Amino acid sequence: MILRESWIVNDFDKNYYRSLWPEFFHHATITPSFQSSFIGQTGMAAQRLDGKALAASWEEQLAKRVAVMKERSGGKTPILATILVGADPASATYVKMKGNACKRIGMDSLAVEMPDTTSTEELLNKIDELNNNPDVHGILLQHPVPSQIDERACFDAIALSKDVDGVTCLGFGRMAMGEDAYGCATPKGIMRILEHYNIPLEGKHAVVVGRSPILGKPMAMMMLEANATVTICHSRTQNLIELIQQADIVVGAVGKPEFIKAEWIKDGAVVVDAGYHPGGVGDIELAPLVNRVAAYTPVPGGVGPMTINTLIFQSVASGEKALG
Repeated sequence: MILRESWIVNDFDKNYYRSLWPEFFHHATITPSFQSSFIGQTGMAAQRLDGKALAASWEEQLAKRVAVMKERSGGKTPILATILVGADPASATYVKMKGNACKRIGMDSLAVEMPDTTSTEELLNKIDELNNNPDVHGILLQHPVPSQIDERACFDAIALSKDVDGVTCLGFGRMAMGEDAYGCATPKGIMRILEHYNIPLEGKHAVVVGRSPILGKPMAMMMLEANATVTICHSRTQNLIELIQQADIVVGAVGKPEFIKAEWIKDGAVVVDAGYHPGGVGDIELAPLVNRVAAYTPVPGGVGPMTINTLIFQSVASGEKALG
């Protein structure tokens, strides 16, 4: 079994997890740090950063951890509460996928559905109820919520210890300062992909295209924490193409299909596409790149599966801290 110790935001959590599963650490193969950078090399096949396969592998490990927890706690498992406000079909599908992911590892989930007429106060009351429920270890408020609701206020009402999707301002601030907090699920999932495939970040120029509070901004901070030199680009960036051309690592987080063109990306770069749009395309024009970049995340099957897996991963971690 391969086990990496640094997939929680901070290094000091390693000792905590070592104490929880000494048998896992004893028998695991700890993957060494990447010793040499392949970024910038050409004439080699691009490495496919397969998030789907990685998520499946991690589900096996998470199932074992849930089983250990269940045995130690007299039958209890972590519980992820999902809140869906309204009847948006896409949101309902995403929530169902997260519930299914919980089920696959033997973990419980609690689906909370509220009508699209829900007020901010009503949603805040529901979040407060879940915060005070000792059987709930993670809370996910599915984005977006109906327009009459103050979404940011509701995100920030989630208790830090249960913010397993990494959406609170407090959690972001702590993460950015290197303190204990769960990372936003998508950028944290990307970091886990890069680490698993030994993609070096230290000293590299990473360009993040997009500045959303749950993707672009936390992505930049996580890469900065990993000692990359980070540039954030957005809709007002005047020299976008020039900056992307300089990037060792490009992260597409702009939310527009194939907005980032293949010719903007240099040979030997690492390409991470966090977008998904109808037709199975992402934010980056990927097809012309697969024979000249060092590594890339496919769409689909790259970032998406690891976003859900990271949510579950952090829910399990929260449960372990609560249940012992």
